[in-house]
Amino acid sequence: MPLDLEHGRDLTLALLPELLLTAWAAALLLYAAWRHRDSSAQRRAGWLSLFGIAASAGAVLWLWIGGARLEGPATSVAVDAFRWAVDLIILVGAALTVLLSVHYLDREGIRVPEYHPLVLFAAVGMMLLAGGADLFVLFLGLELMSVSVYVLAGINRRNPASAEAALKYFLLGAFASAFLLYGIALTYGATGTTKLSRIGAQISALGIESHPMLAAGLALLFVGFGFKVAAVPFHMWTPDVYDGAPTPVTAFMAASVKAAAFAALVRLLLEAFAALQPGWDGVVWGLAAITMVVGNLIALAQRAVKRMLAYSSIAHAGYLLTALVSGSLAGAAAFLFYLLFYTLMTVGAFAVLIAKGRSGERDVTSDDLSGLAESHPLLALTMTVCMLSLLGFPGTAGFIGKWYILTSATGAGYAGLAVVLVLTTVVSAGYYLPIVMAMYMKPRLHEMAHADVGLPRVVRGMLVALVVALLFYGIWPNQLLTLAREGSHAFLPPHVTPVAVPFSPN
Repeated sequence: MPLDLEHGRDLTLALLPELLLTAWAAALLLYAAWRHRDSSAQRRAGWLSLFGIAASAGAVLWLWIGGARLEGPATSVAVDAFRWAVDLIILVGAALTVLLSVHYLDREGIRVPEYHPLVLFAAVGMMLLAGGADLFVLFLGLELMSVSVYVLAGINRRNPASAEAALKYFLLGAFASAFLLYGIALTYGATGTTKLSRIGAQISALGIESHPMLAAGLALLFVGFGFKVAAVPFHMWTPDVYDGAPTPVTAFMAASVKAAAFAALVRLLLEAFAALQPGWDGVVWGLAAITMVVGNLIALAQRAVKRMLAYSSIAHAGYLLTALVSGSLAGAAAFLFYLLFYTLMTVGAFAVLIAKGRSGERDVTSDDLSGLAESHPLLALTMTVCMLSLLGFPGTAGFIGKWYILTSATGAGYAGLAVVLVLTTVVSAGYYLPIVMAMYMKPRLHEMAHADVGLPRVVRGMLVALVVALLFYGIWPNQLLTLAREGSHAFLPPHVTPVAVPFSPN
């Protein structure tokens, strides 16, 4: 299905998933405003939002299976398998967040029907990030996602911790956006274009690989994206914001927000700045190493499970950065595979935390989970599989993902970074395994310790599906590995005519 995005019809088709989800979110927002005082409107908005997510996912699959591809000059929107794969991961994360939220909002007394439209608008921003082939499209997607998540983080207006989380995220996010926008301006000044493919062509044609303005622009872009993916040293907001936000929002931020920001960074580095890879690989190497070390070591010191998972997400940002350091197609494929299952195991862990906790789940420790397997075996099994998969235990999808990242790094000659990944993974056993031990090997703190633990039937079904997926693809990953490699082919060397060519007296 060739698409020439210079024509309105083809451009509409290329943006069909985003347009469907935007229209559904806008209609749902009107419904929420009209029925604002109806206590059941929030639940209906949640179930209705799933239809919008399903419609958008259907459009993504139709374009992917139909072989949609770009025909014509470079445009501001990507049409490739990498975009479709990331879009589906984002939509899966949004759907899981909605499923977790419907019961949670009622239980916690959060009466804000606009919550679910905000999740959809955030997902639209993420999809624009994944599909943006222009720096300004990336920026617009980033801001649409960020503004929605700012509000979601502070949606529980009765909780001071939630308000603090939203304020910190907003202030630091605005600061990071300023760096990003300045980086875009410098990149445009050096290359004369904001389209990613043309930036790459300009760098090669003009021979400006060492141009100071271009280097400064890329450095500022790293700062902006470093904040969004929670890489050290741009991670300081993460523990407090994740800890204070409602737990379904925390799961959404740890999984989908990180997925979208990483997808944009992958496209930026492999499409626009591939020619500078000998320069930026050292930066990514350093960010990946320090992020893995700091995230895992500080996670060891955490008693609260929610805060431990926040630092764990920082460590996993380092693992994903390891997949990018080589700038290779193998790294992009490893990134896609790991991103999918990182989303599933993160949401699964937070779902168990939601079942156990109350009032934001900030005070739940591993001791509070003692004896959970005796009274709630499904929740204990889900948490165990998620912890082992996050650890990278053989037989889980997390192990396959980390192995794929390791092979991409060692294959490109970054054995030192692979060693750091292995050692920090061993360290992570110190905070993942005690949770498993507490659930299966320790008695309950008291007879009624888990009496109020429970989840709706639909969420229990979701947890069963997560466990099956993490175990099944930990043993038979071939089909998804093939799809991941197909997605990475979006970054095969392009044939793009530069805007200008070096001056020649001949």
